[in-house]
Amino acid sequence: MVPSLSPSGWRWLAVCLIAAAGLGTVQAQQLDVVYVPTPKETVDRMLALTAVGRDDFVIDLGSGDGRIAIAAGKLGARALGVDLDPNRIREANANAQAAGVTDRVTFRQQNLFDTDLSQASVLTMYLLPSLNLKLRPRILALRPGTRVASHDFSMGDWKADIHETTNWRIHFWIVPARVAGTWQLRSGDRQFAVTIEQTFQEIRGSATVDGSQVPLRDAKLRGGEIEFSVDIAGRPISFRGTVSGDKIQGKAAGGDWTATRS
Repeated sequence: MVPSLSPSGWRWLAVCLIAAAGLGTVQAQQLDVVYVPTPKETVDRMLALTAVGRDDFVIDLGSGDGRIAIAAGKLGARALGVDLDPNRIREANANAQAAGVTDRVTFRQQNLFDTDLSQASVLTMYLLPSLNLKLRPRILALRPGTRVASHDFSMGDWKADIHETTNWRIHFWIVPARVAGTWQLRSGDRQFAVTIEQTFQEIRGSATVDGSQVPLRDAKLRGGEIEFSVDIAGRPISFRGTVSGDKIQGKAAGGDWTATRS
């Protein structure tokens, strides 16, 4: 019986069969990922999820024939495609020339682990799960708010903010700010400590108010934007703010508030 697989499942099976068969190509022997093109509809959806626009710099890891970087360039973004295979780089450059986006899109033959990712506002990839996991610490160190889309494969226990499996399989994350620790929060004439625990973008914690410890309610972190509620004098007060390193600034019901990590 022929197994029932999704289109992405068949593509992944093809990758496995090529690698297992050892077809003797330089690519199969020396490259980390056997080239399998991402379908156009998946490319379009990845760029839609990451909301690519004119102000973005997109880095596509394992860029193949350049289709993701070129599509980003057509949206007005600047883009860099990185691939180890010189044949793919030549093909990508030719495709960029034909698409008229060479003023915004470049390709580099380079190991993705040697690539500076720090300028990316959007990161896209179609790699193997093991490579995603090796890249994960570097991705988490990027600027909070950096958008990341992976075709087919996840990043282990870092849960995706969005996971779509209809007609394609895409994982989407927003790089979270690092907020774990104890913060001294000041709002008006009130000051108290807030302790936050963090697992990727999931946060929880407590506040010590007037000598009593109360849990943070409805705590959320999206990129560098944080929000939570604290029960003060019997009523919940909502705090929303923007994280910048060891400082947070924002708005609450009583006006502006700030917090400094101690």
